[in-house]
Amino acid sequence: MSSTLSGITLKGSAELVAEFFTFGINSILYQRGIYPPETFTRVSHYDMSLQLNTDPTLKNYLTNVASQLKEWLYKCTVQKLVLVITGLDKQEVLERWQFDIECDKTAKESSAPRNKSIKTIQDEIRSVIRQITATVTFLPLLETPCSFDLLIYTDKDVLVPDKWEECGPQIINNSEEVRLRSFTTSIHKVNSMVAYKKTDSI
Repeated sequence: MSSTLSGITLKGSAELVAEFFTFGINSILYQRGIYPPETFTRVSHYDMSLQLNTDPTLKNYLTNVASQLKEWLYKCTVQKLVLVITGLDKQEVLERWQFDIECDKTAKESSAPRNKSIKTIQDEIRSVIRQITATVTFLPLLETPCSFDLLIYTDKDVLVPDKWEECGPQIINNSEEVRLRSFTTSIHKVNSMVAYKKTDSI
């Protein structure tokens, strides 16, 4: 196989990373019980079994986010994506899943594919999603109904779509942080971590 067939371009990298976020966000929403399990359907991707939400409103929202994200990834203007989980009773931030995105901007000047196979990248993505699934073993139970928000940090001069709102960082007071695995396409690198509210010791 020639290196072109096994290599990765900026466009291909943007598509892979945006796809990861679709599956990653769904995985978090499923694992953390933000939506009832019956609103998810099982799909096979990255050689593993994953859950995708079937609620039309949520699907439409996540499709729009992924599409916008792909454009910003292609232009190398996105810095991080944060999924915030808030308890509805006290409107308190309980968890903050942060994905820092680094982009090698030299890929914008050169269209030559990078020498990294899609299979290797997908193997790395699979490890990250497995780790997201495993976090239920140490994250505190969410004992109250919760909602979620997605925050996307871009370069300052980026035009933001009309329907998107500016908002604060939504930090957790008194939090624990756990660094998760990262993956790289050789153009985009995604570092993951989760911060959660410390439970008060008895």
